Amino acid sequence: MQVDPRITRVLVFRDYVDPSGVGQFGAIQTAAESLRVEVSAAGSRDKEEIEHALVAFARLANGGLIVTASAPGAVHRELIITLAAQLKIPAIYPFRFYASSGGLMSYGPNTVEPYVRAAEYVSRVLNGEKPADLPVQAPTKYELVLNMKAAKALGIEILPTFLARSDEVIE
Repeated sequence: MQVDPRITRVLVFRDYVDPSGVGQFGAIQTAAESLRVEVSAAGSRDKEEIEHALVAFARLANGGLIVTASAPGAVHRELIITLAAQLKIPAIYPFRFYASSGGLMSYGPNTVEPYVRAAEYVSRVLNGEKPADLPVQAPTKYELVLNMKAAKALGIEILPTFLARSDEVIE
């Protein structure tokens, strides 16, 4: 909403098979209620499903796109980014590599940090700690990445306050 206040509808691409997709969609629905944004879901398992959903969604004005973290979304990221740009749909993606591939913006966990933590856990186990005693950890660093070239192509003027909150701005 801060990037494009005209958005009143959101299409959420998610993987219907992945249980985490249910949780992600539920969280989006909860947030959307307080923002008075209409939410609908679509699958992202194949090219035809993606094209059909985005083209149909783009027929009405004031729409935005959320791509959740899923394997199909990552596999079809170039198609999703390209179609969203062609259809002038502002989109937010789950990982930095979407924004660096031409998507408008991403907000998600740092994808390198889990590998660093895994190495630390291996070291701890090799030094005698029991794996069952090690806590389960979730990501601690989330990054907001903004692609200004994509914003300009969509005709979106990014507020300076939003730019200041971004962890990375891609020119």
